[in-house]
Amino acid sequence: MMLTLIDLVGLLPLLIVASTAVLVMLGVAWRRHHGGTAAVTVSGLALALASLPLASAAPSSPPLMIFDGLALMGSALVLVSGLFIAAMSHGYLAGYRGPREEFYLLLLCAVTGALGLVASNHLATLFISLELLSMPLYGMVAYSFRTERSLEAGIKYLILSAAATAFLLFGMALIYARTGHLELTALAAGVAGSPDPWILGGAALLLVGLGFKLSIIPFHQWTPDVYQGGLAPATTVLATVSKLAVFLVLLRLVLVAPVFGSGWLLGLISLLALLSMFGGNLLALFQPDLKRLLGYSSIAHMGYLLVAVIVGGPLALETTGVYLFTYIVATMGAFGVIMHVSGTGSGEDASGLHHYRGLFWHSPWLAALLTLSMLSLAGIPLTAGFFGKFYIIALGVEGSRWWLVGGIVIGSVIGLFYYLRVIVTLYLREPGMQQAVADAGRGRVEKLALLIVAVSILLLGIYPVPFIDWVAGLAWAA
Repeated sequence: MMLTLIDLVGLLPLLIVASTAVLVMLGVAWRRHHGGTAAVTVSGLALALASLPLASAAPSSPPLMIFDGLALMGSALVLVSGLFIAAMSHGYLAGYRGPREEFYLLLLCAVTGALGLVASNHLATLFISLELLSMPLYGMVAYSFRTERSLEAGIKYLILSAAATAFLLFGMALIYARTGHLELTALAAGVAGSPDPWILGGAALLLVGLGFKLSIIPFHQWTPDVYQGGLAPATTVLATVSKLAVFLVLLRLVLVAPVFGSGWLLGLISLLALLSMFGGNLLALFQPDLKRLLGYSSIAHMGYLLVAVIVGGPLALETTGVYLFTYIVATMGAFGVIMHVSGTGSGEDASGLHHYRGLFWHSPWLAALLTLSMLSLAGIPLTAGFFGKFYIIALGVEGSRWWLVGGIVIGSVIGLFYYLRVIVTLYLREPGMQQAVADAGRGRVEKLALLIVAVSILLLGIYPVPFIDWVAGLAWAA
């Protein structure tokens, strides 16, 4: 299979990020320089983001991949998230006692895998991209390996991820054995009739493998420990880049392959969605650790998003785009504050809620950003999250999935309690309280990244029309 010049244009963002990873690796081998490595990483990701319009204008997609509106939106979100994490990592890793440059190399590899994943149109590409995304994450989560909690989180994620990969591969094997196809369109044609139990079993195993990556209940056991133990930038990759790429793959599979639309499989996904909405919110209620709380919160949000998979149709694609963007920008805000407050000298993040008690009185702008992020995750009006929640409820109503709509509403009410608990903590004041905020040494780039996130949350909440029009105008191949 030969690649043409047009194929290379379509692959431009992925090639730029992969080339940047090679450049960073050669740079580390030649001379270590933390600032230089971070600058090369940010430049490479920004260049890849700027090349997206050129790649989307290519008349055809590269072999084994498809570059439609879904892939374009996914690539843009992956690159924006990668840029934010790279920019924040420089200040975060400044005090880290150990090699710091390899973290950017792992980040670039993970972003390359995510870019391949959102454009996958073949089970082989899907699997290779998923592993390229996952393997760097093992290293990133356990990056502070001298810290027991970080090492434990990395090992736990590695072992459970390997089990999920086994389910995924077995599911692919079953489907391939019955259809003889790996390319998604041909595979969809092969299962167009009444699917037999082997194909349904293969689809269910694929769902288990992807469900693990999305932390859907009951495949969520790794989430709180890995969120708490991993370094904050690694956890941010898990919460943004990894989840959005895997969710878009699941959505594409459901929309393309009719086997995923079979009654009992959709019923199973509906049950998992409901379990995730209630389980994620209830488990987050009394978490004393902010990263664990965000981990459980992400389970609930993935449950809400599954409504788009269940209902399907053109509005589901638009809803996914709006919800994913609003969720990711709010998550970046929350983790951005954690990265900014935490120091890396000890290898432990300041993730306990007590670390943020009275933050407003020492750093009002950080408290304001965390407040905005929590309000957005809760879906409060005038923040970005409101429109995401509005879209997902409207989609459930349009599909007459009333019990799922009820689950979203009840889950959101439960979620309001723990999001408000975090906000109240920020403004509590204790006599003689000393709150250490690792503000000194943070560069302008980190502060600018946080400012952009804060403005985005507000702007999308007050005037979302241009963004919604952009998402609605994307040409979906599915």
